[in-house]
Amino acid sequence: MRSTPHILVVNGTKVRRPVFVLGAPHSGADLLARAIKRSPGFHLTTGRPGVLRVTYAFARRPAIATERGKGAARVLRDAYAEAWQISARACAECPAECRELAGLPPVSPAPASPAPGAAGRPDPGEGGPCTEPRGIERFADASPDLLYSADVLLDAFPDAQLVQVIRDGRDAVADMLDDERCLAWFKPGLANLDTVFPNPFLGVEDHTERDRWPRAAPAVKCALRWRGSVRLSARLHHQTPGEQLFTVRYEELVARPRRVAGEVAQYLDAPISSTTLSGLVRAGARDHDEHGVGSWRERLSARQLAQVEKVAGTELRRLGYRLAADA
Repeated sequence: MRSTPHILVVNGTKVRRPVFVLGAPHSGADLLARAIKRSPGFHLTTGRPGVLRVTYAFARRPAIATERGKGAARVLRDAYAEAWQISARACAECPAECRELAGLPPVSPAPASPAPGAAGRPDPGEGGPCTEPRGIERFADASPDLLYSADVLLDAFPDAQLVQVIRDGRDAVADMLDDERCLAWFKPGLANLDTVFPNPFLGVEDHTERDRWPRAAPAVKCALRWRGSVRLSARLHHQTPGEQLFTVRYEELVARPRRVAGEVAQYLDAPISSTTLSGLVRAGARDHDEHGVGSWRERLSARQLAQVEKVAGTELRRLGYRLAADA
């Protein structure tokens, strides 16, 4: 049973039906997050330090959330009460990724104080807020690895709406192999398999996988993380009411952005610009074509492909992706 509703007021606005964008690493959730952040009435954040501290604690040690019960929901709610504040001081903690989602340039290093912009408000280009409180009706977050805190999110915000993005695991793994931040979790000092097993965050579920982990290739470790996340997504799908969870297939988003924008807008009961999402898809295809749909064919070696399909083949087939081994 979910906790009773708690009234949270941020910037003078009651937080109602907050939106959380979830997905495996490099699932493409950031593309949808950009569209939501740039939609009228939304204030979307990502990667705020206070939120990351809490969500990674829950992700890497799930027992913390279980043992704390309602206390875990309170801690997460408090983290968002701070993260969603809109002011020059609060937004100074935003990572570069959060400003980039809004289409803003990175903050220049070490300014004395943000230069005032029009009407005396801080200029977003000089490190001020990416938006202003007036007109904000909905709050959202798309922090990385938020998927592992989905249950706590629904306890903290019983009326929350979740949007999860699913992508071909082979493309996701290819991107993960190029991302030093993703690979950093596999370092011996961070891989906490000795204290947390089974380990949903690393995707290690049986003793054979744990024993082989120290010698496993990076592609195997990335495939385990992807497999673990989509298994968690499947459980979330079965346990969450339809009005609180909407699933977007990344390949459909790229191929038909206007249709997906309309479907997401209907689900959220809020305007999501199909033109904005289409423009983001076109820009992504132009700037990152090598990372597009099906790019795993050129980016994964034959050995890496075999490793990924061996680890995650069942999940790939269940999601409708055809394996190279079946061709």
